[in-house]
Amino acid sequence: MRESDIAVMRRALALAAEASDGGDVPVGAVVTDLSGEIVGEGQNVRERRHDPLAHAELLALRAAAERAGSWNLDRFTLVVTLEPCLMCAGAIVQARVGRVVFGAWDDKAGAAGSQYDVLRDRRLPHRAEVVGGVCRDEAAALLRGFFEQRRDP
Repeated sequence: MRESDIAVMRRALALAAEASDGGDVPVGAVVTDLSGEIVGEGQNVRERRHDPLAHAELLALRAAAERAGSWNLDRFTLVVTLEPCLMCAGAIVQARVGRVVFGAWDDKAGAAGSQYDVLRDRRLPHRAEVVGGVCRDEAAALLRGFFEQRRDP
């Protein structure tokens, strides 16, 4: 883990909190270039957009690719508050993201080491460096609070 990972994760956590304010599961994602500059951001907006593909990671990757002028993001880092799901892990592999940093582990649907390890699967044409558990307590608390609130109206 790098010192800059924590600073960028703080931005992703802020995006996640905004997502929950809109009724979406609190997940935020940020893409940085080699210098640490933010080149893409996203937050879950599936509920607001009625779009099953509107995951934070996908939106951040799209913004980064547009800004970079390339789909190939091998020199970029994706920082996300929750371990990516299978769909997002597939997109990360397709975009050839060089490094993935995430906060909370997803023991039910995670695809970066908990249930599956798509991002480091040697059978696939690309593997990313993966760093899990960065600010995990804060990320997990956001998720826990969101779901507790939904259960207890």
